[in-house]
Amino acid sequence: MKRRLFAIVLPFILLLSGCFNDPVQDDLLNYVNKEMKQAGKLEAAAVSAYEGVSGANYTDDQTMYDALTKKVIPNYNEFIKELDSVNIETDELKKIHEIYIEGADIQFKAFITIKQALEEQDPALVQEANDMLADAREHIRDYNSKLNNLAKEHDVKLKNN
Repeated sequence: MKRRLFAIVLPFILLLSGCFNDPVQDDLLNYVNKEMKQAGKLEAAAVSAYEGVSGANYTDDQTMYDALTKKVIPNYNEFIKELDSVNIETDELKKIHEIYIEGADIQFKAFITIKQALEEQDPALVQEANDMLADAREHIRDYNSKLNNLAKEHDVKLKNN
């Protein structure tokens, strides 16, 4: 009798446990803890190299050019490849990730444009690149906001991103 009861009850327990599964939550956890780890490292390396030679840290065109060609652009190119290879299961997260890819593509084009501006000594290209960087920042802010909202909706706590 016990065996028969167990054979009847076990499938219901397994069925009910499946009802509590949240595929978006699982996808988010995989995304932030595994899929985006390498991408985050590559982005940090590229952005850090750029910040080290721009703004208040700017010293001269050659230093910036060298950083762009040797560190920023190669690392950012690898970062974009990594973003493109991220495995995402749910539509909600895919839509948000696409915002990140768009922002990264714009930022990459901005870095290329800065390199071109330095080669051609063209201030108009510098302004164009700065506009692209501003647009990329908007995309990244939108991505972060939507990712945080999705995480809250699915009880996932994110470290500050």
